[in-house]
Amino acid sequence: MSYLLISCQVRLESGPTLVGDEWSDPVLMQFLEAKKEKKDGNNFYQWTTLMCPRQVLDRLHLLGYRVSAMTGVGQTCIWTLHTENDGQALKSIIESRVASSST
Repeated sequence: MSYLLISCQVRLESGPTLVGDEWSDPVLMQFLEAKKEKKDGNNFYQWTTLMCPRQVLDRLHLLGYRVSAMTGVGQTCIWTLHTENDGQALKSIIESRVASSST
């Protein structure tokens, strides 16, 4: 089983969207067009994509992820997603999606 947290501050319509921590799967992060970065003042890395949350949720839905919970904390929206697919199954699905979109 695999869980994923995504979050977005204030601007839901335009992103950016935080899609992973420094230990997130790089193949999944590439599928979400995310870049690994370390923000000023933080002592950790995070993956961020310029896509808005709806676009991220749509892509994760293609991989079998489903929203488990959603909440707002201050001016941040946070979604918890879950899939029954294991890491190898996710990589196969991503590869087939990338191959079909390039043809």
